[in-house]
Amino acid sequence: MPASYLFELRFCRWSGTILGNIISVMPERRMKQKIVNSLDAAIADIPDGARIMFGGFGGAGFPNNLIQALSRKGVKNITAISNNCGTREGELGVMFKNGQVKHVICSFPGPHANYFQERFAKGEVTCELVPQGILCERMRTAATGLLGFYTTVGVGTDVAIGKEERVLEGKRCILELPIHADYALIKAQKADELGNLTYRLAARNFNPIMAQAAKFTIVEVEEIVPVGSMSPEDVVTPAIFVHRIMQAKGMRFAG
Repeated sequence: MPASYLFELRFCRWSGTILGNIISVMPERRMKQKIVNSLDAAIADIPDGARIMFGGFGGAGFPNNLIQALSRKGVKNITAISNNCGTREGELGVMFKNGQVKHVICSFPGPHANYFQERFAKGEVTCELVPQGILCERMRTAATGLLGFYTTVGVGTDVAIGKEERVLEGKRCILELPIHADYALIKAQKADELGNLTYRLAARNFNPIMAQAAKFTIVEVEEIVPVGSMSPEDVVTPAIFVHRIMQAKGMRFAG
């Protein structure tokens, strides 16, 4: 019986590039099942104390349904890595409301992050503020296997406290280290059954880089399509970075 063929995208940690090649898949070889049938099942094995990246920016691209499931599970002592700290009870707000986050790494807590502000004022949660571009680059550094980079951003400010400083090409620079995570919870528009992902416009934001930087990526999507129905040129996040998929079409959390 002839073999079928799939286009596989591989990530090269040494060069930081995506490599494409054709792999043959014998008919009797089964694809790893990544699709789950409930949000609770999608996050069932996330333990207390996990480091979790949460995609989203400016109200777009947040995995709100996965966040709600994580809230229901009652996971606690989380280190959250996110651009912001929730909008009232929306996005990460419910996690701060429930006291499930002990530390957050973010670039913009946000003016409506009420529950974060309350917890922070009481000393119940700690926060590391990171300039937004540096936040992205530190995650990308983790994804590519690099051990750090020097930047002029933040020199002479509170951002530089406790960090190594050098003068490179006549400029003061500080050393920034990679940000790793145990899990990434992300939102995509479409996935195929292997886990290749596409995003909707600006809802892409931090999601692709978080998928690469975390050890285990869980994605909620609007639509799941058969393998082969997505053009390779349309794939933003290759399936190799995706471990679990939940279709949440039409599910909306009104925060």
